[in-house]
Amino acid sequence: MQATISNPAKQLPVPGHFDPKKVGQDPWRVDYNSLAPAARDWAKKHGIKPSATDKTRIALMIIDAQNTFCLQGFELFVGGRSGTGAIDDNRRFCEFVYHNLGVISTIACTLDTHQAQQIFHETFWINAKGEHPNAALCPTISLEDIKNGVWKVNPSIAPAIGNSYPALQAHALHYAGELSKAGKFALTVWPYHAMIGGIGHALVSSVEEAVFFHSVARTSKTIFEIKGGNAVTENFSILRPEVLTGPGGVPIAQKNSRFLKVLLDHDIVIIAGQAKSHCVAWTIEDLLTEINAVDPTLARKVYLLEDCTSPVVIPGVVDFTDSANAAFDKFRAAGMHVVRSTDPIESWPDVSL
Repeated sequence: MQATISNPAKQLPVPGHFDPKKVGQDPWRVDYNSLAPAARDWAKKHGIKPSATDKTRIALMIIDAQNTFCLQGFELFVGGRSGTGAIDDNRRFCEFVYHNLGVISTIACTLDTHQAQQIFHETFWINAKGEHPNAALCPTISLEDIKNGVWKVNPSIAPAIGNSYPALQAHALHYAGELSKAGKFALTVWPYHAMIGGIGHALVSSVEEAVFFHSVARTSKTIFEIKGGNAVTENFSILRPEVLTGPGGVPIAQKNSRFLKVLLDHDIVIIAGQAKSHCVAWTIEDLLTEINAVDPTLARKVYLLEDCTSPVVIPGVVDFTDSANAAFDKFRAAGMHVVRSTDPIESWPDVSL
């Protein structure tokens, strides 16, 4: 399969409002009412047409480009080995959006979305002393830990989740076992992050600015996909939670089949975001699984922006760089393309003018 860009455009200049130095700054207000007319003028100046006229449909998915992951000083900043990973990634991502404004049909933003009482937060668990895990260390809880009573469900949390304590403890055992059987990461206790309604949940301001500019310039509705609100399962991937059933096979969640269809209805799917080792890798893994179930050659329509994503690295604690790179090697071997944002789209493999 080769995608022919029927609406080719030279890489456009970056509009003057974009300031790369602001990408890593604390959240700031996007001036929508000044930006909108500027976007329309930009489209007129450069002959940018509404996305509805595109014969070649290009989707750009940006995964969890939220303050909680992308700004230093926030809860789960993804620094990678460089220490500034997500900031550098988002600068390149914004420039990619502006350079390719004339050919990107749709931008889809995923938003990790949490509340306090969830299975991967410290308040969910206690030990024999009544202590919670130290989330700052991102500890893991294994099936053996639960079986041996190293950690058990916090009894006081059951009413908040709407479940009985015995049922919740049974679910915890089942859940850890399912993760192990599926070869997924062990349950990790994360610091509170991406809390709904909080500033950490919002898109990084520069990314929000670029996405809004695209929406107006191309008369294209931005897609916002929420994930992570289920109290009893992790949800790294936007396409499905980590575990779909509870004890006895009772459904607790479902795949995001609607959004999968949206992605695959496009001719080209481009993926960036955070973190390469977790939400990005698992989303791509699930996308590949669904593609292989339909037509493995569809993998060739997927492009991974390797310079717009970074792995989780906590110096002295954990480094997921190697596992993230191994995952991308797997995706490449399956037919997906690993590309750089600085290269013109028409120069990418399986793309022609």
